[in-house]
Amino acid sequence: MIALSGLSWRLIQIQLVNRTLYTTNSHKAFQRIERLPAIRGMIVDRNEKPLAKSVPVTTLFVDKNHLYDPNLASYGLAYEQASSQPGWDELDAGKRMRRIHGLRAEILDSEKADTIVQKHLAHAVSLLAKTLGMRREELRSKIEANPSKWVPIAKDIPEEIADQLRETVDQNWLQGFDFENSLKRWYTAPTLAAHLTGFTGEVEESDENEQKHTRVVGKFGVEWAMEEYLTGRDGWRQHLRDAHGLVKPGDSSSLQAPSAGLNVQLTIDLGIQAIVEEEIDAALVEFKSERAAVVVMDPQTGEVLAMVSRPSFDLNTKENLETSSFNFAIQAIYEPGSTYKLVATSGVLNEGLATPQTSVFCCNGKYVSGKIEVPDHFPYGMLTLEGVLSKSSNIGAYKFALQLGPKRFYDYVKLYGFGKKTGILLSGESSGIARNTGNPVDFSRAAYGYALNVTPLQMACAYCVPANGGKLLKPQIIKSLIANDGTVVQTYPPETVADVIKPKVAGQMRAAMEKVIQKGGTATLAAVPGFRVAGKTGTAKRHNPHGHGYLPNSYTVSFVGMLPAENPAFVCVVVIDDPKTDKVTRYGGTIAAPAFAKIATKVAAYMKLEPTEPITTPLAKITSQ
Repeated sequence: MIALSGLSWRLIQIQLVNRTLYTTNSHKAFQRIERLPAIRGMIVDRNEKPLAKSVPVTTLFVDKNHLYDPNLASYGLAYEQASSQPGWDELDAGKRMRRIHGLRAEILDSEKADTIVQKHLAHAVSLLAKTLGMRREELRSKIEANPSKWVPIAKDIPEEIADQLRETVDQNWLQGFDFENSLKRWYTAPTLAAHLTGFTGEVEESDENEQKHTRVVGKFGVEWAMEEYLTGRDGWRQHLRDAHGLVKPGDSSSLQAPSAGLNVQLTIDLGIQAIVEEEIDAALVEFKSERAAVVVMDPQTGEVLAMVSRPSFDLNTKENLETSSFNFAIQAIYEPGSTYKLVATSGVLNEGLATPQTSVFCCNGKYVSGKIEVPDHFPYGMLTLEGVLSKSSNIGAYKFALQLGPKRFYDYVKLYGFGKKTGILLSGESSGIARNTGNPVDFSRAAYGYALNVTPLQMACAYCVPANGGKLLKPQIIKSLIANDGTVVQTYPPETVADVIKPKVAGQMRAAMEKVIQKGGTATLAAVPGFRVAGKTGTAKRHNPHGHGYLPNSYTVSFVGMLPAENPAFVCVVVIDDPKTDKVTRYGGTIAAPAFAKIATKVAAYMKLEPTEPITTPLAKITSQ
C-alpha cells in the first residue's frame, strides 16, 4: 500500500505539479523559433537618393543536438543510399518516402550510433563545403572545435548562396543545419557624409534556448540618433518537428511577419555634399592641413545642406575609424577670432547705439587701459562700423562692445546660441564655452573672438541670423520620416530658437559684410563672379592643449559667407585648423576665403541661382587678415 501510494503521488506530481516544466522541455525538443529580422529603414538625402540601406544576408548555424542525434542523422544517410539506387528517378513521392524509411531502419539496426553520426557529418561537409567556399577539413574543424551546441559556421552569406545551401540541406535530408536571416547595413557612398550618416554595429543576444543571435543597432551619427525610427519590429517563424524528429510544415499561426522600420530623409543634398568634400580635400592638400570642417545651411529654414569633417573614414570598411571618427563640425571647439565680431557690431545696431556709419577711434593699432590691452594687426585711426568689419579691427570691435556693456554683450552671445548645444539630431555635440566671467580682460578679448570657444555649426547658425532677417533657427538634419509605401509619417518644420536682431539690422549687417569682400576688405578672395557675397574672416592663434598660452606660429583660420548677399540662399562656414603652408600668410582671408569661393561658385551653379552682377575677375590681393 505504501509503495502504491508513493507511485500514485509521483503520477500526480508528473501530470499536474510538473506539467508546465515537462511541457516546456517537450516544446524545446520539438520546436524552434526562427527570428525574422525587420528591414532597417533606409537613410536618404533630400532628393531621396539612398545613403544607407539594408542588404539581406544569412548565417548558417550547426545545431549539435540534432547533428549528433543518430536517429536524425540516419535520415541523411538513408537518402544518400536511396537516391543512388537504380530506378529512384521513376519513383513517386510516396514510394521514395517508404524506401528512405526502410533503409533508415536497416542503418539503425546495423550501424553503431557514433558511426552513423560521423558518416552523416562527413557526408554533409562534402555537400556544403564547396558552396561555402571552404575546404572540407576547414568546415569540419569549425564544427567540431567549438564546444557550444549552437555554432555559427558562416556569417553574412549572400542571399543567392544561402538559397543554394538551403536547397542542398532540404533536398539531401541533412540534419542539424539551421539558417538565420539577418540584414547587413550597406552604405552606397561610404566616404560621403560619413560623420553625418554614421554607422551601425552588432549586439549579441541570447534567446530562451541560450542560442545566440546578433541584432543591428545604430552606433553613431543619424544611425544612432534615429535608432527608434529606423529599427522595425522583428517577426518569427515556428519550426515544429514530428515524433520522428523531422520538420513539419507550418500554418498561418506559426508565422509572424516582420514590420519594417521607417526611412529617414535627411536635409542634406548629396550633390552639394560632394562639391564641398571635393573642394575641402583640395584645400587641405594646398594649404597643408589635416583638420577642417564645412557646414552649408539654408538660412531660411535652418536645414543643413552639407556637413563635412576632416579627417574622415569609410563607412563600409570602418577604415581609419579609430583616428577619424571625431566630428569636427559639431564636436571641435575653437576660438573663432574675428568672425565673432558679428556679436558686438550687430548688438550696437540693434540697440540703437550706433549706425553703420558710426565711427570709433582705433588707437593707431594698440589700445591700453589698465590691465586691458587690445592689439590690432594694423595702425587704424577712425573707422566706421562698416570699416571695423571690413578691416577686421579688434580695437573697433571692443569699443562697440563697450557701448553695449558686458551684460548686454553676453545677452547677445546667448541669443546667438553660443555656449549651448544647438540641439541638432547627431551624437556627441559640444556646447562650446561662452560665459560672462565678470573679468574685464575676458570681456575685452571676447569682443574679437578670444576667451571663448565655439563649434563650426554654432557659427553657421549665428550667421544665418543676419541672412534670414534676424532669427536664430534650430539646425535641422532630418527632413521627414517616410514609410515603405511612401507615406510621410512625420516632418520637421523650421524651428525658431530666438529673435536676435531686427530685420532692418540684419540688412545693415549684410550690407556691412559685403564690404569685407570688396576692395580693401580682408576677404577679397571670397568673391564669387556674378554674385554679391557677404561674410567675415577669422584668424585665431591655437591654444596650447598641454599648457598655458598659445602655440607659436599655429592658427585656426575661417570664413563665414552668404550668397547672394541681398537674399541669401545659403550660408557656408569654412574652418581649417593648423594650416602649415608657407605659400601665403596664414589668414582666414588667404586660406578659408578662397576655399569658400570655390565651394560657393559650384553650389550656386548646382542650385541654378541666377547671377545678378557683371562677371569680373575676383580681386587677388589680400590687404590684411
